[in-house]
Amino acid sequence: MIPTPGIGQPDGRKGIQDQVTPIGEEAAGFHNNWLLPLCALISIFVLGLLLWAIFRYRRAANPTPSRNSHNTTIEVIWTLVPVLVLVAIAIPSIRLLRHQYSPPPADLTVKVTGHQWYWTYEYPDNGVSFDSYMLKEANDPTRQANQRARTNADGPPLLAADQRMVLPAGKVVKFIVTADDVIHSFAMPAFWIKQDANPGQLHETWAWVDRPGVYFGQCSELCGARHGFMPIAVEVVPPAQFAAWVASKGGHIAGAAPPAPNSTAISPVSQSNIPTAAQPTPPAPPPGSRPAVQQPATAQNK
Repeated sequence: MIPTPGIGQPDGRKGIQDQVTPIGEEAAGFHNNWLLPLCALISIFVLGLLLWAIFRYRRAANPTPSRNSHNTTIEVIWTLVPVLVLVAIAIPSIRLLRHQYSPPPADLTVKVTGHQWYWTYEYPDNGVSFDSYMLKEANDPTRQANQRARTNADGPPLLAADQRMVLPAGKVVKFIVTADDVIHSFAMPAFWIKQDANPGQLHETWAWVDRPGVYFGQCSELCGARHGFMPIAVEVVPPAQFAAWVASKGGHIAGAAPPAPNSTAISPVSQSNIPTAAQPTPPAPPPGSRPAVQQPATAQNK
């Protein structure tokens, strides 16, 4: 999928990227429609008081300065007004935090692991795992001969990756974020996600994206010399296309039995007509021996 200019990537504008998740839309609305106007009103009010005090109480207009040191009414006002402002900010802030940290049941789980300096994405319910590296420019002297160069279809410079994280549109995705070596930060501005990845710890965040497209992020933690060269590329596709992508990676859709290799479907009627060979009788165990017990395999490469 080719990225859309101005969507899911920096385009030179000031402010927040266009949000494509419900949490992002709520947070951006809180910032743009409530916090910024409130900050502007407070700034204008304080500037007006400052200018009025400079003009009203200048030396030419007040050769004899006032000796008053307390004013009960003013002291009550400048104590209560900030408290009321903080309460007004706290109500939508707490509501946003509750929505952000009370996610709905997840349809898909993706484990994100930060390394120096690349990402590993695992889909534990689908049997898919791969590494994602930054695509270098064609004229980059550090690019190896077997590494393909970035093109405009891959995304902006320093943000395009050789393998993108693929997500189904309209599904709740839970991210389990961790790190292998040092502290990283999994940041997707268009999803309103910025989650630290700490070695030995598992952190959770989530997203629900309904718009198919390509979105870019990056590590937002100073994690080493090549901190600025571990981008995050996410491609959101329709569910059917996501299922095809999982199959192309050798995985399976969660809840569906994985197909047996090199097998063909046989109907129950035809299967009943196939003669079966007599199975040899296994030899009896020697006296005093214990029956063999099948032990589960232990994954040593995790």
